[in-house]
Amino acid sequence: MSTTTSRAESGFAYSRDYFENLVDTALAHAKKLGATDAGAEASEGCGLSVSVRKGKLENVERNRDKSLGVTVYVGNRRGNASTSDFSEAAIQQTVQAAYDIARFTAEDPVGGLPDEADISQDHPELDLFHPWAIDSEAAARLALECEAAALSTDRRITNSEGAGVSAQQSHFFSAHTHGFRGGYASSRHSISVAPIAGRGDDMQRDAWYSSMRSADELASPQAVGRYAAERALSRLKSRKIKTTECPVLFESPLAAGLLGGLVQAVSGGALYRRSTFLLDSLGKAVLPAHIDVTEDPHVVRGKGSAPFDDEGVVTRARTVVDAGRLEGYFLSTYSARKLGMKTTGNAGGSHNLTLRSRLTDPADDLDAMLRKLGTGLFVIELMGQGVNYVTGDYSRGASGFWVENGQIAFPVQEITIAGNLQSMLMGIQAVGADAYNYGAKTVGSMLIDRMKVAGA
Repeated sequence: MSTTTSRAESGFAYSRDYFENLVDTALAHAKKLGATDAGAEASEGCGLSVSVRKGKLENVERNRDKSLGVTVYVGNRRGNASTSDFSEAAIQQTVQAAYDIARFTAEDPVGGLPDEADISQDHPELDLFHPWAIDSEAAARLALECEAAALSTDRRITNSEGAGVSAQQSHFFSAHTHGFRGGYASSRHSISVAPIAGRGDDMQRDAWYSSMRSADELASPQAVGRYAAERALSRLKSRKIKTTECPVLFESPLAAGLLGGLVQAVSGGALYRRSTFLLDSLGKAVLPAHIDVTEDPHVVRGKGSAPFDDEGVVTRARTVVDAGRLEGYFLSTYSARKLGMKTTGNAGGSHNLTLRSRLTDPADDLDAMLRKLGTGLFVIELMGQGVNYVTGDYSRGASGFWVENGQIAFPVQEITIAGNLQSMLMGIQAVGADAYNYGAKTVGSMLIDRMKVAGA
């Protein structure tokens, strides 16, 4: 991020040079106090969020926050403190607080900064920063257009929970005494709407959104509004079904949630605490042999892209699952040391995961996936947090469609789907070509061979 141009474009109050000086001041004071090692990060975020409902402006929110976080090590003892006051006195007080905490904290043999060999030195430019110079009036107009498009799609669209536009950008600089120095600016913008269809006892709500690094790549307000309306309309005259066991097709945004479940189960914290159903799974089959999962932190403009992780460790593209076999965990420096392994550059989470099936044909769109489902349940909404990552037990409220002979028969609601996440993942029969990017995960619709469906 250039220190002058970017501030003017983005509305940032502080430059990269200013943040570097803050961080260096904090690290120097930590060393002066007697810290063995130290790290610091200065950050700033700002943005605009506008919401409308039923053709009228509801809220205009502007946010601006700043922070300096300091971590101090005294041997293997760690202390952390932060402040939003950037004065020299406040910096010294914050470093002193972190130092005092470290002195009185129990020793942790695996605590400490990343090894110098793991530190990122050459940071790739990933084009993550696209500030949106939009004011509240223009944002409100876009939100109103989006809601109007939803309301005008069909006369059965009778109400709205509102539409919103958000423009957010941030930047940071981080450094520590094992040689890391780095930082960058990033942005994330979105437009969303939640229309309501029907009247009386037959009312259904749905929502849709578009979220991108650059506002130029957002879907049009009209497209977002119409699609959200069509989703709500498709759910009218929903009914319950009898309790059964059947195959289940997860819509692609929900399939990304199943991929997220796999990530959580093979992440360092769950592994070293032994609180996961996929304990000691490295090198073993966790998915069917036709499934591969890759991670690429360096996708240009990617929502999960990062030149380095939250600890300054280099990030690299890798294969996480090869032909169903788990090739790597998601580890930070700390969790890797707890497990006697090497960090994978995943402090802070995963980066741009893509799940693919070797059986997927380019023609396997949603209609083709419904034909593969045959007779069973197509799920488009999940409710609740009913996943036990220790046992893998899975139970969620759901809504969607009952499918017969590859065709949608009718919408269903007030049902619960249940199974075990381990057997669900192993039971993936097919993945659609209708790939959808949900945050840092990309996956098509996903067909699970069998689940319990509790209905009327």
